[in-house]
Amino acid sequence: MSLFEMSERATKYQSDLLEFMDSCVYPAEPVYESQMAESGNPHFQPPILEELKEQARKRGLWNLFHPHPEWGPGLTNLEYAPLAEIMGRSPHLAPEACNCSAPDTGNMEVFTLFGSDEHKEKYLKPLLEGTIRSAFAMTEPQVASSDATNVQLAMVKDDAAGDYVLNGRKWFASNALHQNCKVMIVMGKTDPNTAIHRQQSMMVVPMDAPGVTVMRGLPVFGYQDREGHAEIDFKDVRVPAKDVLKGEGEGFAIAQARLGPGRIHHCMRAIGMAERALELLCRRAQSRIAFGKPISDNANIRDWIAEARIDIEMIRLLTLKTAYLMDTVGNKAAQVEIAAIKVAAPNIALKIVDRAIQVHGAGGVTDDFPLAGFWAHLRTLRLADGPDEVHQRAIARQELRKYREDAR
Repeated sequence: MSLFEMSERATKYQSDLLEFMDSCVYPAEPVYESQMAESGNPHFQPPILEELKEQARKRGLWNLFHPHPEWGPGLTNLEYAPLAEIMGRSPHLAPEACNCSAPDTGNMEVFTLFGSDEHKEKYLKPLLEGTIRSAFAMTEPQVASSDATNVQLAMVKDDAAGDYVLNGRKWFASNALHQNCKVMIVMGKTDPNTAIHRQQSMMVVPMDAPGVTVMRGLPVFGYQDREGHAEIDFKDVRVPAKDVLKGEGEGFAIAQARLGPGRIHHCMRAIGMAERALELLCRRAQSRIAFGKPISDNANIRDWIAEARIDIEMIRLLTLKTAYLMDTVGNKAAQVEIAAIKVAAPNIALKIVDRAIQVHGAGGVTDDFPLAGFWAHLRTLRLADGPDEVHQRAIARQELRKYREDAR
């Protein structure tokens, strides 16, 4: 068997998921747009999504991301990669329909690894069943949150009461405005005087906890995403000590464990967006006539198509290699490859989407096609889970380390 050859079960999931996309998801896209427009609420949960979730369950296309057989099919990262790519072709519908959308996937992993029995019963179980959603609150408006040690939200222990008091503000808490969001995992600072990577902790906070105020949903390039990117104020929010995940001072370690798999999932979906953008580009270029011939007859358009195919194959192979390494040597050993795809996949997908928009002309910047939404999503992804520059810094540091060791 070749290195990236898919197992029989993975191939079956791919076939089933492709059929689900063709028969259910793509036809649901205009229905979704209509229901959202009729609601007048950007954070409305349209009935079509619940119908898609039911269809995905019936087909066994549920919790595909989860590596633990107890909760899902138990696929490896390498087996899951093509499935995430397929779902990425309709990023606002397919991942949630299959209960594989961020930030729930990362939060479910955290609850699985570090949650108490109570957390698993109260939050993990309904998340796995798709009956609730969750948010992740780490980024802050007043600090450079690309360095997680900067977080300032105060988590002050009240020994007499046996809990912690939270004060501060978060923003870009994705999913916090989703109609079904019930809980968030919050990262803050418990001890500013200890070692820098031991100052942070993560806590489980219900969305309706006293003192939690959702200030606003932040627009992204003019879009109000359905799940929302919330700015949240924490004013004397009390969190019982039992809701500290893993223990005080473990926040940074949890963040590292959580973000690696999350980054590769984002990259897999980005490849799916790039593939769909290329398909739309080719169809449009073949069908539109300008100056007496199809646009596709122009040499520059053919160059764009060829470059897109080459670029997609390159980032797909790098992503599959990363998934293979995560499966075989672990996330830490694959950190350079994880950082590399986090830079490469959004940038390459963004270029392909941009060119597809260009070929679509004025229509490309409207919501008549998915391209403008793809562009906004991918451009944001160059910042989410760490900006390009932070990942490039990490790659360069690892590369230079080899030569420092040689010098010694």
